[in-house]
Amino acid sequence: MDAKITLSFDEGVIAKAKRYAEKNNISLSRLVEFLLQKIVSAPHHTLEDYPISEWVSMVAEGNAVYQTKKRSRKNTHAEYFSSKK
Repeated sequence: MDAKITLSFDEGVIAKAKRYAEKNNISLSRLVEFLLQKIVSAPHHTLEDYPISEWVSMVAEGNAVYQTKKRSRKNTHAEYFSSKK
C-alpha cells in the first residue's frame, strides 16, 4: 500500500533530482522510495555510511552537509513515546 508524505528540499536539488529521475525513466517518488529502501535495508552507523551519499553529492551543488543533532538514547526513547500519546 502506498502512503503519501510531504518533504522539503532545496529547489536546486529538486530540479536536479527530477532531471536525474527523468533520464533514468523513473518517477521522483519511486526514486526517493528506492533510496529510502537502500537506507533501511542495512545497518548504517553514520549518515556518511549511507549508500546514497555519492548520489547526493552528484545532484547537490557543492558538498552535502548533513544536519544532525546529538540525542541520548533516553531522550530519543522519551521523544518517541511522547509522540505516540
